Amino acid sequence: MTDISPASTQGSVSTLLYLMDQAFEGSRWHSLLGNLRSAKAEDWLWVPPDGRRSIRDIAQHVAGCKTMYQNTGFGDATLTWDDPAVNGLDRLSTISDAIEWLQEVQALLRQSVAGLDDADLMRPRKAYWSGTQETRWQISVMIEHDLYHVGEINHIRCLHQGDDE
Repeated sequence: MTDISPASTQGSVSTLLYLMDQAFEGSRWHSLLGNLRSAKAEDWLWVPPDGRRSIRDIAQHVAGCKTMYQNTGFGDATLTWDDPAVNGLDRLSTISDAIEWLQEVQALLRQSVAGLDDADLMRPRKAYWSGTQETRWQISVMIEHDLYHVGEINHIRCLHQGDDE
């Protein structure tokens, strides 16, 4: 996790950065990277009976969304879902490859949020799905998105490994 200097960031932004860090790489049990690291190679492509997505598919979705959030909300809003930087098909061969990609896109997103001050949190910002939303709302969705998919990854891993720690 990246240290947050109180001199460089105000209270609300600092708190949001802390929550982003926790959801992404905090604990082994409750973070995106913690749960990806608990998956084995044989879990990566497995889809549960009557399921639709593998852990790999979820990792691709999360990294693609992070890329779109960053590009649309903080960048030039030029990326589309079929762009290789978003679909990341060349970044998903292994769990470690996907983790590396996720770390890269998280770092860009985190850097964008760290560049804000508290007053920016109320500012409307373009959203990739349409229209605009308050910046704080978009950051909250990014945090919730990681945590939602942590549960999915954990569930698929537990089903496949027969192990619900």
